[in-house]
Amino acid sequence: MIQKTRPPLLQAQDVGDKMETLMMHPVLKAFVCGSISGTCSTLLFQPLDLLKTRLQTLKPSINGSGHVGMVALFIRVVRTESLLGLWKGVSPSFARCIPGVGIYFSTLYKMKQYFLSDRSPTALESVFLGVSSRTVAGVCMLPITVVKTRCESGKYGYESVYGALRNIYRTEGARGLFCGLTATLLRDAPFSGIYLMFYTQTKKVMPQDQFDPALTPLMNFSCGIFAGILASLGTQPADVIKTHMQLTPEKYRWTGQTIALIFKDYGLVGFFRGGVPRALRRTLMAAMAWTLYEQMMAKMGLKS
Repeated sequence: MIQKTRPPLLQAQDVGDKMETLMMHPVLKAFVCGSISGTCSTLLFQPLDLLKTRLQTLKPSINGSGHVGMVALFIRVVRTESLLGLWKGVSPSFARCIPGVGIYFSTLYKMKQYFLSDRSPTALESVFLGVSSRTVAGVCMLPITVVKTRCESGKYGYESVYGALRNIYRTEGARGLFCGLTATLLRDAPFSGIYLMFYTQTKKVMPQDQFDPALTPLMNFSCGIFAGILASLGTQPADVIKTHMQLTPEKYRWTGQTIALIFKDYGLVGFFRGGVPRALRRTLMAAMAWTLYEQMMAKMGLKS
C-alpha cells in the first residue's frame, strides 16, 4: 500500500498555522502584555528600589543620629557612583521582572478563566488569586531576586547575572540561590493579594459608566495608587527581613533569627527602613504595570 506524503509547501503551511495559533493563545498574550508592562515600570522606578535596599542595610552609626534620609542617600549615590549608579542592579531587575511579571499575569489570567468563568472576583477571591499567582512567580524568579538585591547593595562585584548565579551556586549551593524564600513569599504573596483585593474592589466602587473612556487609564492608575499604598505598608517588615537574609546569608540564616537580630541591631524602626522609597516604587510600579497590562489586553480583545 502506497502512503501518500503531503507536499513540503503544505507541511510548512501547517507548521505556520500551528505557530500562529500558539502565538494567539490568550495565556501567551497575557504573558507578553505583563512582560512589556513590567519592563517599562522596572526601568522607570529602579532608582527607588536601589535606595530602598541601601536604606535597609545602613548601619545605625552612619551619622550621629543613626538616621539617613532618602534624599541624603540619593545625593550620596549620585556623588560617589554618578547618576547612572541609581540604576545599578537594573540588569537582574530586567531578568527578574520581564519574565516574572509575565508569569504573574499569565498565571492570574489562567486562574481567573478557570475559577471565575468571566465574572468579577469577590474580595476574598482576589486575595487568593493574587497570593497564588505571586507565589508561582516568586518561586520561579527567586534566584534572580537574590542577584538583584546583592547588586543593588553595592557590596558585590558581579559582572553579569549568569556569572552571579554561577558564583552563588558554586560558593553557597542551591541554598544560596533560594535564601530568603520564606521572607520573600511573606512579602510578595500578601502584597499581591492585598493589592489585587483593593484594586478590584476600588474599581467596582468607581462609577465607570460615568467616565469618558479616554479617562479609563487614569482611573485605573488612581485605583492602583490607592491599592499599592495599603499593600506596601502591610508588607514592609517582610521586605526588610528578605533583604538582610539575601545580602548576608552567613549571618541571617533563618527567618526567626533574622527578626531577632534586626530588632537587636536596629530596634522596631528597623523593620520599616526604606519604607518610603519602597512604597513609592511598589505603588507606582504596580499601578503602571496594571494600567499598561489592562490597556494592552483590551487592545487584543481580551478581558484582563
